[in-house]
Amino acid sequence: MSGREPQSGGLPPRPGHTFQGNHAGENAQVQYGDRYNISRENPLSLLPFATQAPFNSYNRQHEPACLPDTRVDILQEIYDWADGKDKEDEQDKRCIFWLNGLAGTGKSTISRTVAYKYHEQRRLRASFFFSKGGGDVRNASKFFTSIAMQLANNSYVLVVDALDECEGDNDVRKILELLAEARSLKTDVLLHNVPLPIVNHDISLFLEYKLGRTRQEWTLRADWPGEVVLRRLVLHACGLFIWAATACRFINEGKEFAEGRLDEILEGTSFDGTPEQHLDQIYLTVLQRSIPNTFRAAEKLKLYTRQRHILGSIAILLSPLPVASLAKVISTPTTQVTQTLERLQAILDVPKDIASSIRLHHPSFRDFLLSKDRCKEFWVDGKEAHQTLATGCIQLMSQTLKKDICEMHAPGSQASQVDSSWIEKRLPPEVQYACLYWVQHLQRGGSQVHSSEETHRFLQAHLLHWLEALGWMGKISEGIQAILILEAYVSVHESPDLHAFIHDARRFAIYSRSIIEQSPLQSYCSALIFAPEKSIVRETFEECIPSWIERKPKVQAHWSAVLQTLEGHLAPVTSVAFSHNGRQVVSGSNDSTVRLWDAATGAPLQTLKGHLRSVNSVAFSQDSRQVISGSSDGTVRLWDVATGALFQTIKGHLNSVTSVALSPDGRQVISVCGDSIVRLWDVTTGALLQTLKGHSSYVTSVAFSHNGRQFVSGSYDDTVRLWDAATPAPAPIQTLKGHLRTVTSVAFSPNGRQVVSSSDDCTVRIWDAVTAAPLQTLKGHSRTVTSVAFSADGRQVVSGSNDSTVRLWDVAAGVLLQTLKSHSAAVASVAFSPNGRQVVSGSDDSIVQLWDAAPGAPLETVNGHSDFVSSVVFSPDTRQVISCSYDNTVRLWDTATGVLLQTLKGHLSYVTSVAFSHNGRQVVSGSNDSTVRLWDAATGELLQTLKGHVRVSSDSTVGLWDVVAGTPVYVHGGHLRVTSVAFSHNGRQVVSGSNDSTVRLWDVVTGALLQTLDGHLSWVSAVAFSPNGRQIVSGSSDNTVRLWDAATGELLHALNGHSGSVAPVAFSPNGRQVVSRSNDSTVRLWDVATGALLQTLESHSDAVTSVTFSPDGKR
Repeated sequence: MSGREPQSGGLPPRPGHTFQGNHAGENAQVQYGDRYNISRENPLSLLPFATQAPFNSYNRQHEPACLPDTRVDILQEIYDWADGKDKEDEQDKRCIFWLNGLAGTGKSTISRTVAYKYHEQRRLRASFFFSKGGGDVRNASKFFTSIAMQLANNSYVLVVDALDECEGDNDVRKILELLAEARSLKTDVLLHNVPLPIVNHDISLFLEYKLGRTRQEWTLRADWPGEVVLRRLVLHACGLFIWAATACRFINEGKEFAEGRLDEILEGTSFDGTPEQHLDQIYLTVLQRSIPNTFRAAEKLKLYTRQRHILGSIAILLSPLPVASLAKVISTPTTQVTQTLERLQAILDVPKDIASSIRLHHPSFRDFLLSKDRCKEFWVDGKEAHQTLATGCIQLMSQTLKKDICEMHAPGSQASQVDSSWIEKRLPPEVQYACLYWVQHLQRGGSQVHSSEETHRFLQAHLLHWLEALGWMGKISEGIQAILILEAYVSVHESPDLHAFIHDARRFAIYSRSIIEQSPLQSYCSALIFAPEKSIVRETFEECIPSWIERKPKVQAHWSAVLQTLEGHLAPVTSVAFSHNGRQVVSGSNDSTVRLWDAATGAPLQTLKGHLRSVNSVAFSQDSRQVISGSSDGTVRLWDVATGALFQTIKGHLNSVTSVALSPDGRQVISVCGDSIVRLWDVTTGALLQTLKGHSSYVTSVAFSHNGRQFVSGSYDDTVRLWDAATPAPAPIQTLKGHLRTVTSVAFSPNGRQVVSSSDDCTVRIWDAVTAAPLQTLKGHSRTVTSVAFSADGRQVVSGSNDSTVRLWDVAAGVLLQTLKSHSAAVASVAFSPNGRQVVSGSDDSIVQLWDAAPGAPLETVNGHSDFVSSVVFSPDTRQVISCSYDNTVRLWDTATGVLLQTLKGHLSYVTSVAFSHNGRQVVSGSNDSTVRLWDAATGELLQTLKGHVRVSSDSTVGLWDVVAGTPVYVHGGHLRVTSVAFSHNGRQVVSGSNDSTVRLWDVVTGALLQTLDGHLSWVSAVAFSPNGRQIVSGSSDNTVRLWDAATGELLHALNGHSGSVAPVAFSPNGRQVVSRSNDSTVRLWDVATGALLQTLESHSDAVTSVTFSPDGKR
């Protein structure tokens, strides 16, 4: 089990303290913690290092080691193990010593003692002491890199302490797995439980030593406390060193009254109960005694409240703070904090150095304090304490942060050139703490954040100040992580304005991360002026743009689909991939490097160097712990993601390795290298297992299926081949033919039932992996398609091309969903994120880009109309969109590129409605100029102008027109004022809506009125036929949508939910759903059969004017 010091409390056993060694002895110079020699010339200095982690770091200098003649047996056993002396029972083969025991039994003190001994002998390999609330040492984020930096000094014993205090079960599991693999198959684990008599003996020695010092310091009687009392204290300790240590500190605090405090402990404790109960009693005694009985009841209540406030804050701090800094964060006078802490030194480590941080004497006190059952009247509500700290952090930042807080007076000032002491002066510990942890406290506090609260006000006033401060601190990536947490935490429904602001802040921070990281004052310059015109952040802080920037660059109105641009490679990027946990991106380049990036923040994490020529292919292992790369130097290399270490080089290729794939179990690699052979390798040994022949020309691409039972290959022979990987000698089982030129990329769908391939023939093809039948041919790219990949749900495919675009496709329908353009050169590689919300691409322009591929993300923002856009409609083949506007024009757009194809001019007033003919060759438009105009969709030529009765009429009639002749066929009367008309899909009927609250159904051939549908309580603003002509939907200013039977006129459903006038309405292509929009700024989706509301879309910030389905019904 793990705990911390040789004085720790009774909690259920959990894993904790680990020593690792190789039982040999060579000397090597090591340095740790704050004394670590870090320089810019030393490549190790680039690794993130937790300075508080080593046993002898500055902040741990006063933590105790084992007293002489205590823990003798266990220490000797550890020394014998580490020195390899116990060879007869093969103890020397065990490279992990696992020290197990209750919290408070002294494991951390034993760990420090062992670390100190081997450090003195220059044989300590590394040490890492976890600690809750310890900043960098409270989780595993810097564990591996800190260990790696120490391991580079080439020594022999590794000490890991308090693993149970590492936040994140997955991180703990990963550490355990890696430790278990440290000696490959020679690893074993030893669990050690120290017998209670030995523990009691050591506690007795400890008590005798500590109380002896108290006796001398306060000149107590010579026989104090006596053997009998010592034995009673040992029994009360129940084997917990932390009980003994707390008791001794409490007694010593009594000074000349130490004897009375000892009696108080003995009188208040029985020999019954569990170790935890005994520990609770000593903690309660300390807390109760901290407020003297000389105070009146009201005064004591006030002091208890203050004490809970201060203790609770210390207990839940995410990184320790000095007294003065803590006082500012919790808005309490420093004198009050100091006075409170002076009475609690039995349970707190309060340093005499004002710059040093306050710490709990043992983490078991935190568990006690936050447990209502154990702590009773002193209980601290953890959520409430987090809320208090969150508020304190926000208030402190609001009072402190400002523009140019470091007084540089030069926007180009680089953070790396400013002395750290100056930054710390301008941003003292409490401000840095608030900047780093306010969001985490907000989240852990669990309170709902609404737009009216100070979080929104803080962001609106100080977002840029906060980002600037994080830039000076070198923590901009942590700030982006905080924004991501905040965005997920704030409810879009309860706080739409705040959520919108945070979402925009995320885009702003990610987009500007690099420049703010380098020059924090660019938050107010480059970051703002290059943000989109309609960015909420830009609009909020427009006045912060310096006046000397007279000409601002022309930028787009809204954020594009590009989320991040990752720069660092010095040559074209050849291959990219997401890790399977979605946290990282890997890229390979012609600059011979492999780079790892943080997928959330875009921060560079590692640069893996070793290849001698271009890196052509990269991929993650299934567990995201390894990266594989193939290179033109003829090697395949495997790298450790956490440390960047190279742990396998596979040699044997005669040419450039152009494609590699790692099997899901991580045991095998397949590769191709410029010939017609696929090679299969053993990862552990690097041995060649198989050479697989079948293609008649060079193989270009390989990929494993997700279950590892098959792999697929593409070739210059224009074919795709499927191979059985489950047999000892894999053989081709299918040959997929159809491409007209070289196959450039292949991939399996997640379920293994489909294969996607790309080719020099500019197409993407989807195949049935079982039957080899072609399922879809996706056309749209204008040059070679270089890379393809499936989304995690198998519903979409992404492709990259030499035409510099990334395209998203619907697998089932075979239609283009999005065209993503931003790269300035050929796109060489693409991949989906595991959640399908992002796409990563690598290009010959040497950059990696992350794109928003989430459903509902803007596919293309097109500008052209100069006034209100009143309606938009897809063409039947979805390749075009038509829009009309109050600027009197109709415009046709290409959906793939966003390019304006035609501007149709002729109307004399605003255009209210447009529609495509069913063959997509003609466009009809209706206008307030009382005309309907018919246009040629290909040329933009005006074909007919229909005058007389318009589609939307104010003379109470409905007019039908002959499209060829341009003459009226019928004029239907009866309405007071016609507001909306629609044809049935067979062209035989017309439905009309009016301000007389009725819907009317007409026969096109005879002009007869077939039905009058009554039910709406106000004017009918929109009507539409179902695709089969059997149903009618209508929307009205009575805020309802109604479904009718077209044959009988019967009301089928009245759909309630909108809070504003409804128009327009439309059926889905399959007739199963209806979409409606309303002046309440929402779009709602309804089930036709049941009338149930399926979805409410609330992303619009103003009234919605038009809705329609795409022909495939997917948009």
